[in-house]
Amino acid sequence: MVTHQVRVHPSADNLPRSGQLAWKIAEVATDPVEVTDEVTDMVINRVIDNAAVATASLTRGPAVAARAQALEHPYGPGATVFGPPRTQRVSPEWAAWANGVAIRELDYHDTFLAAEYSHPGDNIPPIVAVAQHLAARRGLTGAQLVRGIATGYEIQVDLVRAISLHKHKIDHVAHLGPSAAAGIGTLLGLDPETIFQAVGQALHTTTATRQSRKGEISTWKAHAPAFAGKVAIEAVDRAMRGQTSPTPIYEGEDGVIAWLLDGPDAAYEVSLPAPGAPKLAILDTYTKEHSAEYQSQALIDLARKLHRERPELADPANVASIVIHTSHHTHYVIGSGANDPQKYDPHASRETLDHSIPYIFAVALQDGAWHHVDSYAPARAARPDTVALWNKITTAEDPEWTRRYHSDDPAEKAFGGRVEITLADGSKVVEEIAVADAHPLGARPFGRAQYVHKFRTLAAGILDDAEIERFLDVAQRLPELRAEELGDLTVTAPAGLLASVTAPEGIF
Repeated sequence: MVTHQVRVHPSADNLPRSGQLAWKIAEVATDPVEVTDEVTDMVINRVIDNAAVATASLTRGPAVAARAQALEHPYGPGATVFGPPRTQRVSPEWAAWANGVAIRELDYHDTFLAAEYSHPGDNIPPIVAVAQHLAARRGLTGAQLVRGIATGYEIQVDLVRAISLHKHKIDHVAHLGPSAAAGIGTLLGLDPETIFQAVGQALHTTTATRQSRKGEISTWKAHAPAFAGKVAIEAVDRAMRGQTSPTPIYEGEDGVIAWLLDGPDAAYEVSLPAPGAPKLAILDTYTKEHSAEYQSQALIDLARKLHRERPELADPANVASIVIHTSHHTHYVIGSGANDPQKYDPHASRETLDHSIPYIFAVALQDGAWHHVDSYAPARAARPDTVALWNKITTAEDPEWTRRYHSDDPAEKAFGGRVEITLADGSKVVEEIAVADAHPLGARPFGRAQYVHKFRTLAAGILDDAEIERFLDVAQRLPELRAEELGDLTVTAPAGLLASVTAPEGIF
């Protein structure tokens, strides 16, 4: 890796492109380095993972609305949308929109946490959509698609390691626009100048506030990354037509760093792969076994363990208090440190409950399980004994868990915490967990078999058995796919399933 110093420059400096972060990103995207077998294998895993969670979301409101919008934009050759027949094609930016919403709706796919939060799998929908649309015209193959996805993951993870957005209340998708644009650039074999302009435009148009993840969390949470992917496609299209971006987008005196992030005196160190170095960042990311915010994954596993070993803890009458000692991010984003009363509201939206570790821990402790639908059901959230237990749970920042959260050592990096339960009789139960069971260093790490199982489980009762097998065959042959096969990277639901939900009417 090469570490680049990134700081604000006045316009009088006339900072050359070669010194700008957007250009460095473009250089990484154009590096013809081969994709390693391990990275290729993980790309396949994440394509399967995305399809799994999208399938489970096909009849949910945000996915239904986004799909309805996309289907009003038929286009040829076009790209596919999760659910409808593979022959039904729409404009690629709208396919990326619909598929991105379906993938993100359940908060159930991969994650990377460092200085910023991210779901790097959000790069996949726009890159796949462009690949499907241009497959015949440019002779694109599965191997080129893998290269593009590897770039998208690399750039997003590298930005997430170095630049905190949430600190300044900027939503994390501001790193996704540039990474998706870079990934599309790799896919299409574009030159550095074009990718540079696309990265700048994508960043400029995807900076938004974090209010989408604060207080009463709305359905926009599922749409935000899909919007970034859609915008990235449009940015690349404009750049390919010779249209330029605000420059320097990161370092300018009126740019992103100076006014949206750490200010005119700020300096960041952003590490990117050296020329000829493989793009390995996807290997540092991790998926979810449970449909909940990633920082709750390990704590759900701990709650399941306590449910088995100490069933009396499920009864609020036996518990005086539960304090989860954890990292700064967990405490302030999904814990009581957020100071959001909505995180304790039994009538809160699913999106809000997904970002409430007091709620999640209470339900997992009582049920010994977590389900992407049942655990969020209004009746489940309003159960009196759950509300009573839920209101006894708070979080507290622990400097050691914060240090481990930000550690560069994979063996130390942790997203869990220590749980101290004070019982009604004054005795205490103290347990801790560092990483989720499904984490690469966890008790039951996810490999190909687990990704396939997750897809089969979530697709059961939604897709026909033959369609499940067809998709798994195509996805696992991803690096060998011919141009005409890229359109098969989708799932087709029975017509009756999609007809069972009413698409709301809009402008289109």
